[in-house]
Amino acid sequence: MYRNLINRCSSTRLLIPLAMIALTGLGVSVASAQTSSQSQNTRSATATSGSGQYYFEFRSRQSWDYGHTFVVFGRVGEAPSKKNVAGLSPKGDDPKMWVMGHYVPVPSDTGWTDGDLEDRYITSRYRVLVSKERYDRTVAYIRQLQAKSTTWSVELYNCNAFVADIAHFMGLQAPSSTWIYPKVFVSNMRKINTGHPEAANELVSENVKEMSNPTRDGRAMINAGLIHPGSAPAGSASPPHVTIGAVRVSNRPASSAGGSPGE
Repeated sequence: MYRNLINRCSSTRLLIPLAMIALTGLGVSVASAQTSSQSQNTRSATATSGSGQYYFEFRSRQSWDYGHTFVVFGRVGEAPSKKNVAGLSPKGDDPKMWVMGHYVPVPSDTGWTDGDLEDRYITSRYRVLVSKERYDRTVAYIRQLQAKSTTWSVELYNCNAFVADIAHFMGLQAPSSTWIYPKVFVSNMRKINTGHPEAANELVSENVKEMSNPTRDGRAMINAGLIHPGSAPAGSASPPHVTIGAVRVSNRPASSAGGSPGE
């Protein structure tokens, strides 16, 4: 589990104006996710809308960097399998592909990634119940979207954008920006589709608030003292480090990361 859970999504774009970069402060790093009792406390209760015996559940999950957005689907009461997961991520398990995707589009995977079906990593979710007919139509659309989504890019098309396309096909509203944390993206989607239209105007403030959340990612949890570097899985002591804006890549130990979690 630990070896492969390297968040493979982007919730910010490389060419965001510098003012927006300063506002959101979304620094990212690649490594394994952490198992932690604190991570379970970040999960939002499932909100459900619609009716029917089938569902689509939009989810965000935790990882070392800013997280991953994806959708799980199936029949109510049946445990989903890997084939019932769709999301956009860099192809394979090589962190270099993830880093490269902050500069140029890289080949993508569009299915299950490690951690997607483990509740302890989920940070937000929104479930929509549908009829069998609507379910079949949407699954067919997802398969088409997966087939044509051959690249992943921070700037051009990331996991939030992929999920937004699915939501729009279903007639749902999606957050107006894909430059945000996955947790904020899914939480905001849930609100604007369940009778809280004012949430659309709270997107930026929610994203800024998430910056200071000590459980928002693995590095933030270390900096907050919630977990300790010694408890990190093997191979995660010196993850690549990317800073959005004046982009740089380094290999300094996570335990010595200075400044704020979004540095």
